[in-house]
Amino acid sequence: MTTVRHLTHSDLNAGLPLIEAAPLNEGRVEMIVRRPATDQRESLEEAELSVALGLVGDNWSQGSANPECQLTLMNSRAVDLVAAGDRGRWALAGDQLYVDLNIGSGNLPAGTQLAIGAEAMVQVTAEPHTGCAKFIDRFGLEAMKFVNGPVGRPLCLRGINTRVVHGGTIRVGDQVRKLAQD
Repeated sequence: MTTVRHLTHSDLNAGLPLIEAAPLNEGRVEMIVRRPATDQRESLEEAELSVALGLVGDNWSQGSANPECQLTLMNSRAVDLVAAGDRGRWALAGDQLYVDLNIGSGNLPAGTQLAIGAEAMVQVTAEPHTGCAKFIDRFGLEAMKFVNGPVGRPLCLRGINTRVVHGGTIRVGDQVRKLAQD
């Protein structure tokens, strides 16, 4: 049985400068994860975004889906930190896109649009993304305090909610580019 390492408060704070150095205007898609059912994850090289469905094949659209939480993005540097550098654990955070981009509210306030790849566009929504008990189980209480604390919250280290405004195919390695605020 593998022992999962949860980082300490000091470990997490030591990683903050790398997260803060994420690109402001243009980044890249580092990982795409589809959640076909509760607690299931599929890492994809390519996926389709749809205005009606979000990430096609993801369980978001099942049940009473909130259109303001259609697609979640997490900073890849932040997830790598809380996952103690284990890329194989990134998907456990439960987000669909992991991007190397500063997603903090100061850089991407609600209404900001992001182009992803050649076709797709999403818009940041005001709905906060704060995580759940599963995040604590997977990454530890200190990680939850870190991403939702006074430093982590404005940087949106737990991620951001978006809605798809223009569908299209996206791929790992695609550019993510900040556009205008609506």
